[in-house]
Amino acid sequence: MLHGVDVSAYQSSFDTDGLDFVFMKATEGRSYVNPRLSEQVKRARDADCVVGFYHFLWPGNITAQAEYFLGKAPEKAGDLLAVDWEENGEGTRASNAEKDGFIREVKRLRPHHRVLLYCNRQFWLHYDTTSYAGDGLWIADYVTAGKPRIKASWRIHQYTDQPVDKDVAAFASRSALRDWAQG
Repeated sequence: MLHGVDVSAYQSSFDTDGLDFVFMKATEGRSYVNPRLSEQVKRARDADCVVGFYHFLWPGNITAQAEYFLGKAPEKAGDLLAVDWEENGEGTRASNAEKDGFIREVKRLRPHHRVLLYCNRQFWLHYDTTSYAGDGLWIADYVTAGKPRIKASWRIHQYTDQPVDKDVAAFASRSALRDWAQG
């Protein structure tokens, strides 16, 4: 298993020792950009980590959100892309169809990049109706690393948020992850 973290603007700094990959929040909706994105990308790339970017999905304007995300997330071969599908600050969420549409639009706009679905166990088991996760499922379930309580196959497991969001990836090596990310 590989080790990684996912960070947002709330993490002014993060330690890259022992990390194989880092996901950074790039955007949310159609107006928010992570103000620390550039420095976080530099830190991850300087540590030779596989880099990923995620977009926090809001309901509505799915095509515009996909375009906004890709307009702000750096485009480099081998970088991973993901949609963060969960309840927003207003207590609403994008529908299952909007989640699927967003993934498909991102894949259409950046066909040479892997696109993953991030969601928690509750969303996967109770809101998802299609089991569509693009190129892979990134599941949040705060249990033993690498043992999420789902039957579906997964690529990344977020197993804790203390002191930061920590993840493991189901790949034998960093080079295997890089090869997969390259498509």
